[in-house]
Amino acid sequence: MGGPLQGIKVVELAGIGPAPMCAMLLADLGAEVIRVDRLAPADLGIDSGRQYNLLERSRRSIAVDLKSAEGVEVVLKLVEQADALIEGFRPGVTERLGLGPDVCLARNPRLVYGRMTGWGQDGPMAHAAGHDINYIALTGVLDAIGTAGGQPVPPLNLVGDFGGGALYLAFGVLAGLLEARTSGQGQVIDAAMVDGAASLLTAIYGMYGSGSWSLERGTNILDTGAHFYGTYECADGKWISIGSIEAKFHAELLEKLGLEESDIPDRMDRSRWVEHKKRLTELFLAKTRDEWCAVMEGSDVCFAPVLSMAEAPSHPHNVARGAFVEVDGVVQPGPAPRFSRTPGQIQSPPPDPGQHTEAILADWGWSADQISALRSAGAIG
Repeated sequence: MGGPLQGIKVVELAGIGPAPMCAMLLADLGAEVIRVDRLAPADLGIDSGRQYNLLERSRRSIAVDLKSAEGVEVVLKLVEQADALIEGFRPGVTERLGLGPDVCLARNPRLVYGRMTGWGQDGPMAHAAGHDINYIALTGVLDAIGTAGGQPVPPLNLVGDFGGGALYLAFGVLAGLLEARTSGQGQVIDAAMVDGAASLLTAIYGMYGSGSWSLERGTNILDTGAHFYGTYECADGKWISIGSIEAKFHAELLEKLGLEESDIPDRMDRSRWVEHKKRLTELFLAKTRDEWCAVMEGSDVCFAPVLSMAEAPSHPHNVARGAFVEVDGVVQPGPAPRFSRTPGQIQSPPPDPGQHTEAILADWGWSADQISALRSAGAIG
């Protein structure tokens, strides 16, 4: 096991979405993350096989009956040795289980207790059900994404679950761990997807406040409104992306297209963007995607082909960077970011729930007799 987080111990109360991704990020960078699964994990109807549950990679799993006093005590004893705990339940759930922050911090005052929710631990909507699309809708993110005259388009679940959720939880947990080393005290991290998604929109809120961002979708510089920032279809039905915002990049775009500055004048005049976009649409339809790659890829046009998930892993740049790896027969993104001296790595494929129960307990100090007693009591599986 390597990585910059080697030596950090994390207990993860199993869930779905952003909390598991946070745990994956920490584990890929070397933290020892113990995933606490239920004896009978919930059937979500979307499980296509253990090896495809990629957010659960790089860690071991212990199966515990959290409805039994013995099972809760097992988790609390893990907490006593941990640096952090991660949970992604609705507010109040871990308290009802007997694993809330007060109980855990009483066992381990240095513990960083990371909580991941959609709406946050308080507020009028805190206890309501929701998903990524709802959280980004409430922050202004969803309303801002889409083409002119079209409906709001959810950007998969990348902004709420993973950008505003998992990344901010990981950031919060690591900040808490750094502070605990100085103070000797742990604390609770309240990471909410609405907070994180709003934070991701900070720069756009600044542009809106200055009057340079319109609330009308698809009319702005970064939302497909500008002719120099968007996607274009090619002769073969495939697509390319253009991001020629700056004047020098825009000039190179025109040169590569065989145009003069006078052919696409006043590049920042919004009243002409529709006209300019129509002109570029016609030009890009004249060649295939590969032909445009031959003309523009690697230049300062700010260009890239729009690749599918089937294509992306084999692109020469991604291959050279090792951006994708294959583990247990499944192609997947590798650990990020990169470290020069202590590189992260995928420690293992996703585990079956409870796959490492006895090994974890033995490694964390339980005797063979204690493990046998817990199994006999039905507290572990």
